[in-house]
Amino acid sequence: MNRLKRNILLMIVVLLLGVLVACSGNDKASSDDASQDEATYEWSVGFNTVEDSIRGAAAHEFKKVLEEESDGRITVELFPNEELGSDNEMVESIQVGALDFQLSSSGVLAEIMPEFSATDLPFMFENADEAHAALDGPYGDLLKETTTEENIKMLNTFSIGFSQITSNKQAINEPEDLAGMSIRSPNEPVPIATFETLGSQVTTLPFTEVYLGLQQGTIDGQFNPLTAIQDSNFHEVQDYLAMTDIIFYHAPFIMNQGLWDELDEATQELVQKAADQATEVARAEEEKTESSVLDEIESDFEEVTTPDKEVFQEVVQPVYEQFEADIGKEVLDDLQNFLEDYRDK
Repeated sequence: MNRLKRNILLMIVVLLLGVLVACSGNDKASSDDASQDEATYEWSVGFNTVEDSIRGAAAHEFKKVLEEESDGRITVELFPNEELGSDNEMVESIQVGALDFQLSSSGVLAEIMPEFSATDLPFMFENADEAHAALDGPYGDLLKETTTEENIKMLNTFSIGFSQITSNKQAINEPEDLAGMSIRSPNEPVPIATFETLGSQVTTLPFTEVYLGLQQGTIDGQFNPLTAIQDSNFHEVQDYLAMTDIIFYHAPFIMNQGLWDELDEATQELVQKAADQATEVARAEEEKTESSVLDEIESDFEEVTTPDKEVFQEVVQPVYEQFEADIGKEVLDDLQNFLEDYRDK
């Protein structure tokens, strides 16, 4: 009888232990779910321009949306003006996961993904609207697929503007005026080839060193969108401005692909939403400021010229042939066909 009681009691203990283990497992699962919902993140965003710039406006909007809509789970720190290294170095940091997010440039990404070179080809686009249409369409989808293969997630991209040329040497009216001129270019394949084709002596300098180079005369000139020229005060140390619209620049908003893959679906949606809203802010800022900047800085130049673009287009046509194989003939044809259809609408 005592043995029977002991056996019954033992069975009850075993059953109770089973219930406790099951409950414990459920609590752990609930705890795991809760921790997923309550995960906190401290993210960094790097870019190469000053904080008061189009990239800066995008970065601040991105930070605002993430911090406000995550109820404090996500904090974002901004690193402008190449504080985390050059554009190229930041891209490498993105790839290895040492940097979370970057407002990069199409030309820098073209060094490792030639498909990006298509947008850098001289005079590819006539205006920002058609450029955005292409980047929001099949060509943009191709770029997103391509970045994934390099451990980069491209969230969106926005216009920085069309490049204009400044110089201290002479006014620029014809392609021949650039022959022998020392021109700073970012270390990007298409812009370098473009100005070499125009006969310039191309020098690559980090963006943060351009002002000093222009001021000291170690370089004669540079090319950038008007907003970048103003933000970096290049107009203070340059005498001539040529409105050429020679190269269109856009800033891909990228992040580490591994970081994206680790995020739960809700956080991914929030990150994408923040990047999309940042893109809208940047595009609106570029459109608003581009139209007013020339009026603000024109008087700082001795002369502002508006060269015949068609003459320049003829001279730089070999650049298209030079990069066709790297970009891919099909990619280039598809983009140009898209633009022709867009212009016919």
